[in-house]
Amino acid sequence: MGNEVKQSIRRGTYAILAASTALVLAACGSSASSGDSGGSDSTAGGGESAASGDLSGNLAGAGASSQAKAQEGWVAGFTEANPDVTVTYDPVGSGGGREQFLAGGTLFAGTDSNFNDDELASGTERCAGGEVVELPVYISPIAVVYNLPDAGVEHIQLDADTLAKVFSGAITTWDDAAIAALNPDATLPATKITVVNRSDDSGTTKNFTDYLGQTAPDVWTYEADDAWPIASVQSGDGTSGMIATVGAAVGAIGYADASQAGDLGTVAVQVGEDFVGPDADAAAKGLDASPLTDDATDLRITYKIDRTTTEAGAYPLILVSYLAGCSTYDSASDAANVAAYFTYVTSEEGQARAAEPSVAGSAPISDDLRTKIDAAIAQIKGA
Repeated sequence: MGNEVKQSIRRGTYAILAASTALVLAACGSSASSGDSGGSDSTAGGGESAASGDLSGNLAGAGASSQAKAQEGWVAGFTEANPDVTVTYDPVGSGGGREQFLAGGTLFAGTDSNFNDDELASGTERCAGGEVVELPVYISPIAVVYNLPDAGVEHIQLDADTLAKVFSGAITTWDDAAIAALNPDATLPATKITVVNRSDDSGTTKNFTDYLGQTAPDVWTYEADDAWPIASVQSGDGTSGMIATVGAAVGAIGYADASQAGDLGTVAVQVGEDFVGPDADAAAKGLDASPLTDDATDLRITYKIDRTTTEAGAYPLILVSYLAGCSTYDSASDAANVAAYFTYVTSEEGQARAAEPSVAGSAPISDDLRTKIDAAIAQIKGA
């Protein structure tokens, strides 16, 4: 769909929503642009809060660096329709984003790993007696990236045990017999393998170590965690630091959101009898094969990824990255801004924008999932 058509649709949609918001706010006796939180139960959620021209103020977020490119696209699209709202997103990593949000430093967070029980308990105070909201907005493969320019194949193929041995340090050179057996058509030098990990607490690390633990439990005996569990050889801060570190050393291998792999090689992992590379469609199939977590609610739509699926064409080394906010904010205007931004991010337009290869190349959420997300956003309100 052309930009002019999309813009026309967006303007029409926001115009309708503006009228709805005006009626709602008039009925509640509060103004979403004043920042007054004195009204009772000031509803700001859902599409009603996305009205162009009715929103203003600052909307600060921080968190997962995997979302960085998508956030750039979302911020640009949202502010086109809401020029009086200043949206910022600092890709400090999932752990840092959750910390800043719970401390009240930001209004929302991006995270590649779910809030734990202690964080959810802290969220009650942070959220003015309400709850933490977690919405899956960004589905992307995690690529195992490597710097081996003359391998001669599109993807080096690795099964889970071999991959775990590489990252645990049991396999140390690229011409190891286990790698060679899986890659008869590749040119594999005797180059030393340099393992690169994230230096910061990272949801990408937690997803990657969860994959290794589920698929190669006899080799990878560490718990899934935001922090890399073994002694570091080389490390990079954030996704950009990981890519830069791997790119600077021939023979290096690491892991990062596939959208930022650039010119680095990417591994095809074994799924059943086949090897599957990291692309958006395969990532979406990986999510479809996975259940919700046991503690998921209508406000916390969180997934437990099935890394061991043998579904044809599925790529199980994925991350589902979430937008996190509050069900209740002290300020009605903050609630309106958060709800409007979350609505845009998860709309068909917002998801299509992030899916563009020039932006993030992510996999759009399904219509069924969007319906659940819209219901959660509708519950975001001012105290």
